[in-house]
Amino acid sequence: MFDTLTQHLTRTLNGLRGRGRITEENVSEVLREVRVALLEADVALPVIKRFVDSVKAQALGTEVAGSLTPGQAFIGILHRELVALMGGARAGFSLRAQPPVVVLLAGLQGSGKTTTAAKLSRWLIESQGRKRVLLASTDVRRPAAMLQLERLAGQVGAEYFPADAQTPPPDIARAALQHAERGVFDVLIVDTAGRLHVDEAMMQEVREIDSAVHPHERLFVVDAMAGQDAVNAARAFSAALDLTGVILTKADGDARGGAALSVREITGQPIVFLGVGEKTDALEPFDPERMASRILGMGDVVALVEQVQRQVDTHEAERLARKVVTGKGFDLSDLRGQLEQLQKMGGMSALLDKLPTAAAQQAVSPDQGDLQVRRQIAIINSMTPRERRQPGIIDGSRRRRIARGSGVQVQDVNRLLKQFLEMQRVMKSMKGGRLRRVMGALRGKVPPGFPSA
Repeated sequence: MFDTLTQHLTRTLNGLRGRGRITEENVSEVLREVRVALLEADVALPVIKRFVDSVKAQALGTEVAGSLTPGQAFIGILHRELVALMGGARAGFSLRAQPPVVVLLAGLQGSGKTTTAAKLSRWLIESQGRKRVLLASTDVRRPAAMLQLERLAGQVGAEYFPADAQTPPPDIARAALQHAERGVFDVLIVDTAGRLHVDEAMMQEVREIDSAVHPHERLFVVDAMAGQDAVNAARAFSAALDLTGVILTKADGDARGGAALSVREITGQPIVFLGVGEKTDALEPFDPERMASRILGMGDVVALVEQVQRQVDTHEAERLARKVVTGKGFDLSDLRGQLEQLQKMGGMSALLDKLPTAAAQQAVSPDQGDLQVRRQIAIINSMTPRERRQPGIIDGSRRRRIARGSGVQVQDVNRLLKQFLEMQRVMKSMKGGRLRRVMGALRGKVPPGFPSA
């Protein structure tokens, strides 16, 4: 989401390297570039002005420690101010209320409210101690809205409250709350109708729903790709509802990122979640410090570790590690399993997005890397079980057959086999005690000195 902004800021901050000290002249020069970068990212003008003024005041009053360069000191200031701009310390999502906790989702049509309701349900069920969640739709205008939410509820393990589309939305919400109270649910999520633009009828309806259920959390759901429209919608919803937080959807898209930096300032409420994909598990709690690090090209290795621990099959990883310890038994089926694990984590793009800029630039492009992974899986799938176990038997005619079956060139098959043999050689050299730390990490233990989440 912040690729363009990150690239621009990285180039800008490189200009401070080699400077002996931070002066008003070089700060003004860099801040001009920062202002341009924020404008190109579609950040609201009032937000840019306050941010730049604050950074300038901090920078000119800063003494650079002997161990730091001016560039490093300035990055530290930018990081602190970005964290403050996006909400300060991590606010989180509060469930500290008498059940059922009522969550109201509001926003424009197309912002992803219905999908977000399902994602939030799954997060509550899987990450917050198996909460009992009831989903209710008050969108009586969009024909498929209720059916969509009902199907999504089934996918994530939540219960759906059925309602007649002829019933007024506030009455649906009120009946859903009564059902949640009788059914001893932990959380009730109310999905509201959206419009293509802000209008008074829409605001009146959402206010009536709010009055009917008195939600504990009023979350504004906004599309990260909406640009200045997101800011205008945020201002309107903030005036209509006493918002408690923001969910930014489609944060994995090719957006300029300005909404994330503007919406918090406009609403006065923290961003609590990011939608980072279409699947129901693609919802991440928002952490301003980590996001500021990613914007400044520092990466988010902690988030990467958490993602690995959440999505990688640890039993399969331990089985593979035991093969490596013995120095034998690792075959092409194991390699395919590792490639499929990478795909489950979102592919190369998701991986590189969390690496520091310097490391990411040394890797292949995300699109090229994902294409290579898909090709390698196709090649392995075109092999017989025996060929996967004993790649040494794959002669010229077998390689031609595998290439035809996977739709690639023979050279691609040769390249994969060469890489596999090199992996085997490296793994054999890692036998024994050198793998103890790896095995510890696979069991969920973070190595000493590694930053905790």
